Amino acid sequence: MYIWEAFKVAIESILSNKLRTFLTMLGIIIGIASVITIVSLGAGGQKAILGEFEKIGVNVFSIKMRNDVDIRESDRLTLRDVEMIRKRLPSVKYAAPVAEKMGLAKTEKYTKRALFIGTDFDYGNISSLKVIHGRFLNEKDILLGRNVILIDKDSAIELFGYEDCVGKSIKIGTYYYFDTAKIIGVIDSGNLKSLGGSIADQIPIIAAIPITYAQKIFPDINISQIYVMTYDQSQLEEASSQAVRLIESLHHNKDKYKTENLISFLEEFNRILGIFTTVIGAIAGISLLVGGIGIMNIMLVSVTERTKEIGIRKAVGARRKDIMIQFLIESVTISLIGGAIGILLGYLLANIVGPFIDIKPIISINAILIAFFFSTAVGIFFGIYPAQKAAKLDPIVALRYE
Repeated sequence: MYIWEAFKVAIESILSNKLRTFLTMLGIIIGIASVITIVSLGAGGQKAILGEFEKIGVNVFSIKMRNDVDIRESDRLTLRDVEMIRKRLPSVKYAAPVAEKMGLAKTEKYTKRALFIGTDFDYGNISSLKVIHGRFLNEKDILLGRNVILIDKDSAIELFGYEDCVGKSIKIGTYYYFDTAKIIGVIDSGNLKSLGGSIADQIPIIAAIPITYAQKIFPDINISQIYVMTYDQSQLEEASSQAVRLIESLHHNKDKYKTENLISFLEEFNRILGIFTTVIGAIAGISLLVGGIGIMNIMLVSVTERTKEIGIRKAVGARRKDIMIQFLIESVTISLIGGAIGILLGYLLANIVGPFIDIKPIISINAILIAFFFSTAVGIFFGIYPAQKAAKLDPIVALRYE
């Protein structure tokens, strides 16, 4: 029997039992759709996170106090530490302190909770902040402790109803003390929120002010970390070790400081994503196994139903190989159609779910090819036994079967 004829017979058999065939395909459809959806969203999420990392830079590390040690006031990070890192470490391009303080921001109409981030002029270079109106902090702002402030776009709209509020004044401080600060810039919202961490999403107003100004109006504010950028990624590890040793010598203390960098976070993210993908793959594998068993079952039923047909074919000259190819092609066809539906469903699900979790799915050609490969493999593997059973039928017995 020619392959094309076997394929036509397979299609006729599938179309004659549409509901039964669809139910047989269901395991394959669910398994393939799960793989395509998860792989697409995972690739999209990975690209989005890598994009955020690239904004800050892979040659950036931060210096922090360790959480598992007793901290004295003399151990805390200072502006002198930042200055010494800039002066003494030749591989350091930029260094900037970061200090956070919760407070209030007041205009004539509103009083809003605010997260104030004290930093200096170098942070704009380290984080590639996008100033959409006005300017960022400069050296004089830090040196003189000027009462200037930058707010993010969302905060500008929250306080004034429009973005470009450069030149406006707002009062900042706590319940007990307020000072008037002049807005010198408006920043794209994503940059400042990433600096403020997870708490930033819960606070209406996010603002950056000179670290020296922050120390004036918030006497109890402390530098939580120092961001450092090297000239090249290859200098990252050595520079981070040198920075810790330098700060330990300045404070005459050891084992109280640590460094973190985005590369370690990226490696951890890739590790977690790999585990997640493996788990989803295992679940999808179970679905494919169930689907394969369903295909085997339906093919065995088909062999039983078409016993007389097989006898007639053998009687007119069909060989064992012809019968076996016929049923194998039918099994693979069912599996491939199920795989194609699964790929389409996975693509649709990824594009439906993606916007809800703010991820743009990436449909990989490799994922589609692998899905087709598995569909074919399942069809062949679970179709061999029914095909062999059909091929081994005795033609005389088959012709007598009712």
